[in-house]
Amino acid sequence: MSLISRSRYLAAGSLSALTLAAAMASGSVFAESVTQEMINNDHLHTDRVTSYGMGPHGQRYSTLDHINRETVSDLTPAWAFSFGGELQRGQESQTLVHNGKIFVTGSYSRLWALDVQTGRLLWSYSHRLPDGISPCCDVVNRGPAIYDDLVIFGTLDAQLVALDMETGRVRWRDTIADYRAGYSYTAAPMIANDLLITGNSGGEFGAVGEVQARNPRNGEIVWTRPVVEGHTGKLPGGEESVTGTTNASWEGSAWEQGGGAPWLGGTYDPELNLIYIGTGNPAPWNAHSRPGDNLYTSTTLALDADTGEIKWHYQTTPNDHWDYDGVNELVLFDMELDNGTVIKAGAKADRNGFFYVLDRTNGRFLSGDAFVDNITWAERIDSDGRPVETGNRPGNPAETEGDRGESVTVAPAFLGGKNWNHMSYSQRTGLFYIPSNEWEMEIWNEPVTYRRGAAYLGAGFTIKPIYDDKVGVLRAFDPKTGQVKWEAPNPTPLWASVMTTAGGLVFTGTPEGYLKAFDDETGEVLWQFQTGSGVVGQPVTWEMDGEQYISVVSGWGGAVPLWGGEIGPLVRHISQGGMLWVFKLHNGGHVASR
Repeated sequence: MSLISRSRYLAAGSLSALTLAAAMASGSVFAESVTQEMINNDHLHTDRVTSYGMGPHGQRYSTLDHINRETVSDLTPAWAFSFGGELQRGQESQTLVHNGKIFVTGSYSRLWALDVQTGRLLWSYSHRLPDGISPCCDVVNRGPAIYDDLVIFGTLDAQLVALDMETGRVRWRDTIADYRAGYSYTAAPMIANDLLITGNSGGEFGAVGEVQARNPRNGEIVWTRPVVEGHTGKLPGGEESVTGTTNASWEGSAWEQGGGAPWLGGTYDPELNLIYIGTGNPAPWNAHSRPGDNLYTSTTLALDADTGEIKWHYQTTPNDHWDYDGVNELVLFDMELDNGTVIKAGAKADRNGFFYVLDRTNGRFLSGDAFVDNITWAERIDSDGRPVETGNRPGNPAETEGDRGESVTVAPAFLGGKNWNHMSYSQRTGLFYIPSNEWEMEIWNEPVTYRRGAAYLGAGFTIKPIYDDKVGVLRAFDPKTGQVKWEAPNPTPLWASVMTTAGGLVFTGTPEGYLKAFDDETGEVLWQFQTGSGVVGQPVTWEMDGEQYISVVSGWGGAVPLWGGEIGPLVRHISQGGMLWVFKLHNGGHVASR
């Protein structure tokens, strides 16, 4: 891979008026660069967080145990940083920590570098967004990637921006896709195989999903892989490569605007050199207009990290009619069976309400069990891994005299048994901790015609609560048995990611504004802190100067207040905000050396 030209600075946004000298004062310009090896071993090191998901496997588990069930009651804020201004909305970011700095993104495509000890602003970047952007589900950003001496993040107008880690200067910028055609980008990029891996958003606008791999030092494309059959990708040598077989699972020309946006990002197995990434719903929502399984939408893909070629696939919702997507993360873990056999497995809590366990080496289906109480679109997952449907699909508008087909009530609602917010796997308990939701929807189909850049749904819907006293439920789930070990209900939907630790704790946030710590064996709430706005961010932890720290972003927003239907009155009172909170134990102490 070619080295970046240090003179290639692009004026892509507004840099804060801090001088280079001030930035250099916060840390040496010869600071340690981030390597692929560091990212691959992120889960083994506690003094930094260099990857999304706290390790390439996406387990969101830390071996730190200084903050534990006995000490967590002493947890208190160390410092906080306000994102400021009027640009609030949903704050779904995960922080990265390296070289004395903490990097965090915010709504409207902003990024800050802070002193990790004090929260002092070192530099900031605010992307200049054009008119006419089309983000589906709020103006969120879920975090950056770091590699070499760069901080890289995506923007709502479907661009990538690479910034100098020390100064915040733009080193390169490139376009993922054309925002005027409905494309956008909200995920955190991933570093795998010394490549920068991204997907795209825009399935609700007929945007075709694609995974792209770049040289992270200069942004040059290495390979691309469209995720809808019939579209053409690029191999590393420049040769073209068609995805699947045209019309194999799509009829006519429906595949041309087939959706499938891989809008959440993925995980990576360095040993197998496989990238696992989920794809979104097919377009339009009206499935009567696109008969067939519609590969590779609502699917988990395993991609060869060298070439981007599809090594295996597993589709969770064939011919998706409910916007169940398939983007939810495949968390990689080793599952030991009762006979002592260890399987290299991957687990996924899908929006459709089922929890899947797969052999991550080949995609073989191992199990599929409900993790929510209410599933009415399917009875079960059969032994071949396909859903046994109930027939609860909305009617075809072409078969009615009006402009909409017969409506049905189905659970889960399209926002899912679990949405984008990540579950966590605890190596201590062997359980997954799932931020789930119990809701249903009335849904109906409508005629629709594709128009570039316009919404391409062909459906209407209303989300409704099922229970009077809860929507969100944090569940501890056993992947071996398919059983829920405990659950902790919440009055409003859970929209924050989950983190577990060796201290016997499960951390997540609530729309009511609390960061909470649960006992990982019982589900008892052991500690909580009111952040001032709804928590829909992603907690992480690290150690510094002998102490353990925890951070989380607070700021209410995301898809729920935009698409929540009858859930709206439950969350209408929640204030918006934008803060990064960092916590440690009030009485200090020291982390045991490792």
